[in-house]
Amino acid sequence: MISSIQKLLQKEAQAVLNIPVTDAYEQAVTLIAEHVHRRHGKLVTSGMGKAGQIAMNIATTFCSTGIPAVFLHPSEAQHGDLGILQPNDLLLLISNSGKTREIIELTQLARQLDPQLKFIVITGNPDSPLAKEADVCLSTGHPREVCPLGMTPTTSTTVMTVIGDILVVQVMQQTGFTIDDYYKRHHGGYLGEKSKELCEK
Repeated sequence: MISSIQKLLQKEAQAVLNIPVTDAYEQAVTLIAEHVHRRHGKLVTSGMGKAGQIAMNIATTFCSTGIPAVFLHPSEAQHGDLGILQPNDLLLLISNSGKTREIIELTQLARQLDPQLKFIVITGNPDSPLAKEADVCLSTGHPREVCPLGMTPTTSTTVMTVIGDILVVQVMQQTGFTIDDYYKRHHGGYLGEKSKELCEK
């Protein structure tokens, strides 16, 4: 089992290293900083299934680092929740296939509501319908899942999470987010205590 686990770790690590690094990252970070940090909109993330859980995690991480963000469930969007979208908001959509019906429909409905709305896509299929409609497309490199069936989202969700982390860190650097800013948003638990200590030094 130890040997099997080591091989799994190597495959996951290699998938992260194989994430294509392009100018699209700079474009995505610029969009987030401009629309949310400067124009005071918010980042609205979305995805179905496991991708949706990654999108939710990305939203909460952005919130703690100075970028107001919310998760919008693509199905609930069709039942009134689309109304959360306001001027200067920005969509961050995640779909491994780039063909997820609910996400495709979300882009159509969102642009009917606001034709000027821009969105960033994280996908394993840069030639997909979703990717072609995006203002910025971030490719995961379409890694093979480590699941023995090749089906269960495993490696794909790992790289999605890493791409989200990259966006968060790059936006923090561009907006000049400080430890004082962090403490204002995070008071509880170990991180709250740690950030307080750092602020008082």
